[in-house]
Amino acid sequence: MLKAFTAARIALGKTGVSVPLKEALALRQAHAQARDAVFSQLDLSQLRKQLQSLQLPVCELHSLATDRHVYLQRPDLGRRLSRDARAMLTEHNGEGCDVCICIADGLSSLAVQLHAVPLLELLVPALQPAGYTLAPVCVIAQGRVAIADEVGALLKARLTVILIGERPGLTAADSLGAYLTFNPLPGLTDEARNCISNIRPEGLSYVRAASKILHLISEAFRLRLTGVQLKDLEVGSGLG
Repeated sequence: MLKAFTAARIALGKTGVSVPLKEALALRQAHAQARDAVFSQLDLSQLRKQLQSLQLPVCELHSLATDRHVYLQRPDLGRRLSRDARAMLTEHNGEGCDVCICIADGLSSLAVQLHAVPLLELLVPALQPAGYTLAPVCVIAQGRVAIADEVGALLKARLTVILIGERPGLTAADSLGAYLTFNPLPGLTDEARNCISNIRPEGLSYVRAASKILHLISEAFRLRLTGVQLKDLEVGSGLG
């Protein structure tokens, strides 16, 4: 039966001309979970503790969106760093790096809280032996995908990877996305990025996602680009 292969709402049955009460209540619950995911706040103290396992410095930043309501109403403000965040990264004044990993709450802080660190615990140990230099992990509150372009430019990173909570649906409120951008600069559009979506135990596993990210990073440095011209041709897993 198809229901065994998808979480989509199919073959719900019926009671008279309506769906069964159980299914109607499940839909309401899923809608409430999606709303909660959008409006919930990232627990920075918990995330800070989780990130200690990576043994990398962490920078906590904020976008120009001052709160959640502004963030939802003004997507443009979520794409730019606050003045304090820009000053912090400018003062870093490093010599540049190969890869800058960013984490942003996006539209589901739940996804970030649950899945970002388990994914990075597989990805970071694979990046370092491969010879890639890493910037501090940048945690960005009220951030959207394109904010990683500004972060990467200020830190002189050759490539950015941003892990961000995806827009919740009625079958998944905790879906994590990863976006890769080579030569990040403010003003880039989505055609310059590669996206790996639906990272969660019920979707794309941490192992498969980390392997795909590692493969795309390798290809991005080989071809010196990301986006529509970079295809995911990975065969098998590059981890373990």
